[in-house]
Amino acid sequence: MRVLVTGGAGFIGSHVVDRLVADGHTVAVVDDLSTGQRENVNAAATLHVCDIRGPALSPVVMEVRPRAVVHLAAQAAVPRSVEDPQFDAAVNILGTINLLEAGRAAGTERVVYISTGGAAYGDTTILPTPEDHPARAVSPYGVSKVTAERYLECWTGLSSMTGMSLRLANVYGPRQRADGEAGVVAIFARRLLSRQRCRIYGDGEQTRDYVYVGDVAEAALSALTRDVAGVVNIATARETSVNTLHQRMCAALGVSSHPEYAPARPGDVRRSVLDNARARAVLDWVPRTPLELGLTTTIESMRS
Repeated sequence: MRVLVTGGAGFIGSHVVDRLVADGHTVAVVDDLSTGQRENVNAAATLHVCDIRGPALSPVVMEVRPRAVVHLAAQAAVPRSVEDPQFDAAVNILGTINLLEAGRAAGTERVVYISTGGAAYGDTTILPTPEDHPARAVSPYGVSKVTAERYLECWTGLSSMTGMSLRLANVYGPRQRADGEAGVVAIFARRLLSRQRCRIYGDGEQTRDYVYVGDVAEAALSALTRDVAGVVNIATARETSVNTLHQRMCAALGVSSHPEYAPARPGDVRRSVLDNARARAVLDWVPRTPLELGLTTTIESMRS
């Protein structure tokens, strides 16, 4: 089918594009290149440099006339959402509405929205956290992503579109930027490769569910081709503390390094691990990449 991927020059988006191309789909990419990179875009895909918030988006979508859309373009840094919630909302909410309107006009049939897991649920007492747990976001980023999910649900009722939201755990892998706030694996890898100490916010016992980007791309492909709606967690259902992650990365590199600790950041969730039973049931998806293998692959990619 003809598929449009927003944010397709970014970390996760470019892997989704690669997987769609490998499966024989015709892929167009929309990305403003604010964080994405041209060299990430598969040569078989067509890149349109465009901001999803602006009026230029609608003509692009009308030109492409995608049967399906995978929507990844987003403001994805929790700290920035706390510092500038208006910008966060403009990209994640208004940008999504602009895309949905453009898709409705162009006759798009299917939208897969890439959302967030831990930031959506907030701190919970039910771990791993299932999709029917109330969303209790503790950051503007979490609020904006859940709000965009609701707009997608609304638009599927107003049009002939079907939609699914994938709530991702903490994604890592090759091409993840190491100069932002959102990629702890990439940040740690860069610093350890440079023989610098890593900085951990808080005591390091906060946990995350780390899922490999290649597995996420498989989930997006499955979500495109199945007639299933609603919210689905994409996760490993295993939690790893930041301290343990640091230790494993040091072991993978064969180095000895002690992190430095800084005060905890506002908006950060203490424990996050997501139930993936629904993904197994409705998408026939399972995470196939063990953390140790994924970390080794990521480190080798950054080293090269």
